[in-house]
Amino acid sequence: MEFTQSQVNAIVREAKEAAFVASDHYFRKTLGGVDQYACGFAWVNIHGVKGNTKLGKMLKEAGVRQDYTKAFQLWNPSGMGVQNIDTLEAGAVAAAKVFEKYGFRAYAGSRLD
Repeated sequence: MEFTQSQVNAIVREAKEAAFVASDHYFRKTLGGVDQYACGFAWVNIHGVKGNTKLGKMLKEAGVRQDYTKAFQLWNPSGMGVQNIDTLEAGAVAAAKVFEKYGFRAYAGSRLD
């Protein structure tokens, strides 16, 4: 995969926007705008990119950090300040799909609090 920094920035921005739209839709339509039920966290992991490569450095510049496994991770990509895990998962899944569209190996992750 060959990207410029501006392209990587745009991909990350698109993933965050898709995450917000999906999370917001779930929150409003399914939960009626009330933060309720199971609490938790959600994120997107991007595998197969080393941190010391050109692409890895561009992801870091775009605000995507590496976790302890060295996978690149975007925590709560929707940016929504809710605790409902289903809402946050909807956003993580949408963000992962955007990364996959551009050839990244991306997976949504979550855990209950």
